[in-house]
Amino acid sequence: MPQVFKVGAYWIYFWSNENDPLEPVHVHIAEGKPKANGTKVWITSAGKCLIANNASKIPDTVLKNIVRIIEARSDEIIEKWTGFFGEARYFC
Repeated sequence: MPQVFKVGAYWIYFWSNENDPLEPVHVHIAEGKPKANGTKVWITSAGKCLIANNASKIPDTVLKNIVRIIEARSDEIIEKWTGFFGEARYFC
């Protein structure tokens, strides 16, 4: 699991196998180590976030703060995604 960065106890990460064809740019969030049911957040071509699910049940206020950080660091995330997967597609 490529870890992108951490926010407190929360890991922001990619799965190393994001399907074929490759899914659009997104990150997973989980408290502690990565989990298969981590919260999923799409990153748009404009660098904004869309929450696909909150499977790891992160409290709303915490999730909102993490999303703001992800948006602020979206260029870095897209760069890491492209470096790891070789391309970047967007949900929207």
